[in-house]
Amino acid sequence: MREADIGIIGGSGLYEMPGLTEKTEVAVDTPFGAPSDPYVLGMLEGKRVAFLARHGRGHRFIPSEINFRANIFGFKKLGVRRILSASAVGSLRIDHKPMEFVLPDQFVDRTRHRVSTFFGNGIVAHVGFSDPVCTQLGDFVETGAKAIDFPVKRGGTYVCMEGPAFSTRAESNLYRSWGMDLIGMTNLQEAKLAREAEICYLTMAMVTDYDCWHEDEEPVTVEMLIACLTKNSENARRLIKSTLSVLPDEFDCPCQHALQTAVLTDLSGLAPEVKERLRPIIGKYLAG
Repeated sequence: MREADIGIIGGSGLYEMPGLTEKTEVAVDTPFGAPSDPYVLGMLEGKRVAFLARHGRGHRFIPSEINFRANIFGFKKLGVRRILSASAVGSLRIDHKPMEFVLPDQFVDRTRHRVSTFFGNGIVAHVGFSDPVCTQLGDFVETGAKAIDFPVKRGGTYVCMEGPAFSTRAESNLYRSWGMDLIGMTNLQEAKLAREAEICYLTMAMVTDYDCWHEDEEPVTVEMLIACLTKNSENARRLIKSTLSVLPDEFDCPCQHALQTAVLTDLSGLAPEVKERLRPIIGKYLAG
């Protein structure tokens, strides 16, 4: 039996998920080290949920210190099949205003120092990533938003930057010239690893500021972020609860079969230590 079916990743300002019943905490061991925090398991809207604070409670990890592989692997070990990722972002467009929620459907990677695959070291796989978020999951979030009369915008491109410093004005304007919509520091790696783990993944992007390109607005500061995050976090919790209430227990999605034609290595000759390391990820494709 799965310990959880839905994973919730809380970003800056969302360090807990109120309303969970039958709540327990569990530390999950992974071959990639420790996740950001113990997972908080419980029931929410009739669903078995695992909540993880991306930066750790108390916000201990900068984006490049987050152990993304351990975080997603831990969800997989718990049985999670869908992940809702709530994240604070900057807006690169005048019409994506602070306090608004956007569901981006594309990413551009501007990070430099992060590992974003479970593969290598004896096994090769290349998953399809042309559509990096789960369309089906996006449909349910949109339905959940309508149920509580909460507006969300669908679509757009999220630029994932290295951080932890915010953008220079030149960088911010460069991304705008590329037609980018949002900027953040964390979601690209989560999306790639979730796809390799055959987990549906969606970003719920909470706009906090206009980055630093907007000449009529003050450049983003931590104080500005905190003020907006406090309000956005409550909206995120409402949206997550409403989404869970409309999610079906059984479903089929292409995300669940992402490795079917992605593994190039002959699995019959895979070294035993590689099999054991990745069994939660590739187990259904192994003969024994």
